[in-house]
Amino acid sequence: MAYLAGLGRELVKAAMNAPFLERGEEKALALAWRDQNDHQALHKLTAAHMRLVIAIAARFKHYGLPVSDLVQEGHVGLLEAAARFTPERDVRFSTYATWWIRASIQDYVLRNWSIVRGGTSSTQKALFFNLRRLRARLARDPDAAGADALQTIADAIGVSRSDVEMMNARLAGSDVSLNAQLFDDDAAGSSERMDFLVDGSPLPDEVVEETLDSDRRAKWLKDALAVLSERELRIVRERRLGESLVTLESLGDELGISKERVRQIENRALTKLRRALDHMQDAPQGDAAAM
Repeated sequence: MAYLAGLGRELVKAAMNAPFLERGEEKALALAWRDQNDHQALHKLTAAHMRLVIAIAARFKHYGLPVSDLVQEGHVGLLEAAARFTPERDVRFSTYATWWIRASIQDYVLRNWSIVRGGTSSTQKALFFNLRRLRARLARDPDAAGADALQTIADAIGVSRSDVEMMNARLAGSDVSLNAQLFDDDAAGSSERMDFLVDGSPLPDEVVEETLDSDRRAKWLKDALAVLSERELRIVRERRLGESLVTLESLGDELGISKERVRQIENRALTKLRRALDHMQDAPQGDAAAM
């Protein structure tokens, strides 16, 4: 078996030569380990199931990880199963241990298959480990030739189509270093992927500066509006500060004056605002804050 090439000969030989356990002997060993902390019983119980660990690890060999590491992680799952197994239940240890072995190997694959962590939820985990299998099955099914493969997979696993598209893209390519050069020629050899990842958002100090300036400008405007009369303030708010600006004519009808008179009052109010704001900007910082 080719997939066993990465394992030590002694490990494979010991696993294949380990005797099968009868139900009664298996239960006795499990009880001895649980009740008496008998490490010899634990060794015999786990050694008899190492061929199960190797068989399950072989199912994950196409993820490109060392088979020896997969077997080691499977053995961790086997030990966890031994610690949690309840011998009184009418369940064989191999049946119970299979879930723990597979779960331990799957967690290892998710942690090491890519430097970008994936499969953080149960649905993403199911998608990661079933996408290839479902995609291959659909490719062999002539009845599914005209169907939407991605949507079919999404319905089968219970995820959205966008999740399938994202996972499909991730499985299609490997990790790429941001320091990898984009061109092979010497002229552009210094260009790396990192050079093209420019963040257009403001720098932290610029964000803080803009926040402080916005607060200061808002206070200045509030103080400046206090110099206006009630009618001037209403016209400025309706004409300049509202979300939907009011026309001169409609505002004149509301105030009972002509639109030309509204324009004159507006211009006079804006002049007063500019003077007040100029005075605040020219004043010392402590005086401006006290106004």
